[in-house]
Amino acid sequence: MQEKIILASGSDIREQLLRNAGVSFDVQVARIDEDAVRASLQAENASPRDIADTLAELKAQRVAAKHPDALVIGCDQILALDQQIVAKPQTPADAVTQLQALRGKKHQLLSAAVIYGEGKPLWRHVGVVRLHMRDASDAYLTSYVDRNWDSIRHAVGAYKLEEEGVRLFTRIEGDYFNVLGLPLLELLSYLTLRGTLET
Repeated sequence: MQEKIILASGSDIREQLLRNAGVSFDVQVARIDEDAVRASLQAENASPRDIADTLAELKAQRVAAKHPDALVIGCDQILALDQQIVAKPQTPADAVTQLQALRGKKHQLLSAAVIYGEGKPLWRHVGVVRLHMRDASDAYLTSYVDRNWDSIRHAVGAYKLEEEGVRLFTRIEGDYFNVLGLPLLELLSYLTLRGTLET
């Protein structure tokens, strides 16, 4: 019997990536206080990588508690600038400020995924992408946010690389799927080796 897979994420792009890859799954959004967990871990000087991994595991664990027979995928993405975490913007002005802080610099996107099943974490991976943002003008950044606010308001760093946000960058080092918030190739490899996906 094929194992049931649940994606514990409300991200449309993660759902689309898995569906495009031919994976059958259900979606159940994990309800955790991400801000409180992140703040607690930051107070303990946890690394951005550990914070992303912990949040992904907590989300998977929360949903897996209600579905013990399923494989539950928890995900989280963290943007780190000089080891400082940049969150999702709260307002358009906040988005402009974030982009101004990132411009002309290199930052990292850490995309964590944890698969929970059998009452424990079975697999985990944190993909890392290094992005170099060009030194865009204040005028461009402001107009970019004005044009794209509805789309970028839920994006860490206030940009989406799959949209106009690609114009903000000069170089990207790493897997594009990690930019979108899911270490897809590694995840599919695990599910295939496990026998959950057809070989």
